[in-house]
Amino acid sequence: MTSGRVVWITATDPPDGFPPVAQALREPDGLLAAGGDLGTPRLLAAYRRGIFPWYEEGQPLLWWSPDPRCVFRAGDLHVSRRLRQSVRRAVFDVRINTAFADVIRACAGPRRYQRGTWITRDIRNAFERLHAEGWAHSIEIWSGERLVGGLYGLAIGRTFFGESMFSAEPNASKYALLYMDCLLRDGTFGLLDCQVRSNHLLSMGAGTMSRSDFVALLDELCEPASPFKPWPRAPVPVRELLTR
Repeated sequence: MTSGRVVWITATDPPDGFPPVAQALREPDGLLAAGGDLGTPRLLAAYRRGIFPWYEEGQPLLWWSPDPRCVFRAGDLHVSRRLRQSVRRAVFDVRINTAFADVIRACAGPRRYQRGTWITRDIRNAFERLHAEGWAHSIEIWSGERLVGGLYGLAIGRTFFGESMFSAEPNASKYALLYMDCLLRDGTFGLLDCQVRSNHLLSMGAGTMSRSDFVALLDELCEPASPFKPWPRAPVPVRELLTR
């Protein structure tokens, strides 16, 4: 049933039983549906259509598709002179998928500028399951054997849907973004989705595109809709990212 223009979904509805994203509310921007579940089939169907879950503990499960969409494409990332100098001095390594659960828990941790978290226990469990199934991935920044930053997200075809990032050392999350930019520039991925625009992302070079253009691009980049597998096995020194 519907309430206004928000569609309520039950756990027994088909995984792809979302309304067209054009029906999302303008205020709050992008709210499309509520209810359903966080099972793998529904999550894959949602992301493939430009929809993602976003809610806080105690709220119903809410599904969003904002307009415009915040994204990085090849060459968008702004590497400032200060960041370039930091990369050259960095003694950190990039590793892939070696500590997914630790990354998502760090992203869910308390932050000075934020009350609570949208990365609920159910979200963590769902993404850890997606990781075990080959869909969700973590880009990790390590100082020796200490995890100091990173990001995680979901990869379908050549689209990486970024979810969240964290830093326990200055610039650590920016190093993870720089690694993603390398994957965009070499054609591994065609798009890094950042979902909702923020001043921080825009200052790093992220751009926006209309929801209709974004969804049309997913039709191209998410096919074939298969898990992404060929991640490098060996750690990559952060200082090498400027030469890739």
